[in-house]
Amino acid sequence: MIPVILAGGSGERLWPLSRQSFPKQFLGLAGDQSLFQQTVRRAACVSDATPIVIVNDEHRFLAAEQLRELGTSASILLEPEGRNTAPAIALAAFQAMADFRRQVSDTNATCDDTTGSEAPILLVLAADHVIQDTAAFQRAVTELEAAVQDGQFGIFGIVPTEPATGFGYIEASEDSGRPVAVDRFVEKPDLATAQKYVESGKFYWNSGMFLLRADRYLDELKRFRPDIFAACETAFSTSKTDLDFVRIDSDVFKHCPSDSIDYAVMEPLCAETGADQVVMAPLDAGWSDVGSWSSLWQISEKGVGGNALLPACSRPGKSIMKDTQNTFIVNSDRLVATLGVEDLVVVDTTDALLVAHRDRAQDVKAIVAEIREHGYSQYECHREVYRPWGQYDLIGQGAKYQVKRIRVKPGGRLSLQVHQQRAEHWVVVSGTAKVTNGDRTFLVHENESTFIPIGQAHSLENPTSEDIEIIEVQSGSYFGEDDITRLEDLYGRL
Repeated sequence: MIPVILAGGSGERLWPLSRQSFPKQFLGLAGDQSLFQQTVRRAACVSDATPIVIVNDEHRFLAAEQLRELGTSASILLEPEGRNTAPAIALAAFQAMADFRRQVSDTNATCDDTTGSEAPILLVLAADHVIQDTAAFQRAVTELEAAVQDGQFGIFGIVPTEPATGFGYIEASEDSGRPVAVDRFVEKPDLATAQKYVESGKFYWNSGMFLLRADRYLDELKRFRPDIFAACETAFSTSKTDLDFVRIDSDVFKHCPSDSIDYAVMEPLCAETGADQVVMAPLDAGWSDVGSWSSLWQISEKGVGGNALLPACSRPGKSIMKDTQNTFIVNSDRLVATLGVEDLVVVDTTDALLVAHRDRAQDVKAIVAEIREHGYSQYECHREVYRPWGQYDLIGQGAKYQVKRIRVKPGGRLSLQVHQQRAEHWVVVSGTAKVTNGDRTFLVHENESTFIPIGQAHSLENPTSEDIEIIEVQSGSYFGEDDITRLEDLYGRL
């Protein structure tokens, strides 16, 4: 059983904490570890196989770094652009089958010597879900495994706790055993219809988590959506290895149609008469898709008055809530105070503040769309920006200067680069940096500095076992990222 972790998506409903360059799956919203890391650990409870991670190209180093923190390896497939779940799972299935064939070849057998039931099973999980009861999740996986090994398609149906209108539903067959046969998938209902679904006891929320055999999925995808199958097959066959990543061919993949696994495969299978091909394991495990601030408030630990608090960074600020009820505060490094309010969401970050009624939390995407329309950068990135070598925080700027606090992790190295429109002054405030400045390479210790003139090649490296911190003062006429010419780069970003 191979875990497949779908780690794409932007999580716009959790703006301003979730941004395009650092989306919700990589944030610690429900514990010390990120949602992505929690998903990887949860998958490890049911399988010791190396997981396959599908991630957007721009988030590849985030995923790799968070896997490194867990001490876990993975096959990381880079999607050039999002095409929904049907193509993403197809890429994972092609990867799993390629690995399977290599293993068969290594045993001096041939694929003809093996039966279909020996093909790998894929446990498809979203990277941004919370499951509080891991034992219940393990039992549900076990319940589906035999049926999936025999060629059926498994899905995890969430036992509904309310008539939610934000989820699709799965209708279970009345006369089914265990696992439960699925009659049909239905779209997100209105409130009255959702109420009827919950009262009937036959309907479950569609979790978007699946258990399926890789070869069976590819066969059915080829039957129902040959266009998606062909595009993914070609894109995978022409993929290339880039450092620790598998880079899917963007020229081919961009022509792949976008569709969900529900529409592309599951619903057509359910519509066919005859043997039940889609089966479900009911899951009552404290599941949440963390789809909005209100859903995160629901699963958060509450204090007096039903209020909840979430630190937004490693330097959480303080909060005072007076005569405040059922309010969710996410704060960074400032004091946030509320007085005489209820049912609010207050999210304070270093460069943006959101105040919303909890009942309108689902509509935050409309705010993000307007921010994008106005050309503001806050939809895309935080003031603090993460790079493969560490991170930097833009702490001050003016017409002819810019100041950053740079933190470089052990072994991290900024590219050897040149600027044509700005000079830089580096002051080491913590640790020892190895600096290349023109034709010289030397160590700069704490409380020492170096100046890089315009047009001079330069680089910065951390040769120590601890993080180093540097204050960078840039001066000049332009500070955009396109004034960087990389000459050498450890991370292949030339």
